[in-house]
Amino acid sequence: MVLFTISEIIGVIVLTLYLGYLFSGMTTKKKFDKEDFKFSMMVAAPAVILHEFSHKFTALILGFPSVFHVFYEEGFTLILAGVSVLLKIVGSPFIFLIPGFVSIPGNVGVMDSGIIAFAGPLINLILWIGAGIYLKHGKRMTKRKMMLAYATKRVNMILFIFNMLPFAPLDGEKVFNALFSLF
Repeated sequence: MVLFTISEIIGVIVLTLYLGYLFSGMTTKKKFDKEDFKFSMMVAAPAVILHEFSHKFTALILGFPSVFHVFYEEGFTLILAGVSVLLKIVGSPFIFLIPGFVSIPGNVGVMDSGIIAFAGPLINLILWIGAGIYLKHGKRMTKRKMMLAYATKRVNMILFIFNMLPFAPLDGEKVFNALFSLF
């Protein structure tokens, strides 16, 4: 069994750079700052990539083949990526993006679909809580580490809450469908 395809590895690299650009400006208002770009990648890329690969590995554990697709592999998500870049360029405070998704071919039942869907937001919840605990109990943090933990907490909180909304195509819809199927 192949855990990662070459396409997925290349996609992670491209996605990391894309997210670094979209989230840049977190620590500085300069047009481009290399340190801010790296900081943005350190916050956003783990939140998104771990989210997506949690879906993939949960599907694999449940016996379903799965593949991670980065935004440029599908027309709709590529268009959204372009719109997100334009919104970033014009300074919009809101950027809507679908950086990638995991496809699972075959017939996945409601409960398995709910479990797979919840795996992504669960990682964001863990990162959110973990960063919060680190901020509360971390001793002698540098300013940079404190900023990194705060940004990690904030980004993962937003991703968790947003992805758990019970509307298609968000993960929350599949999670709530699975919960409702129990009754």
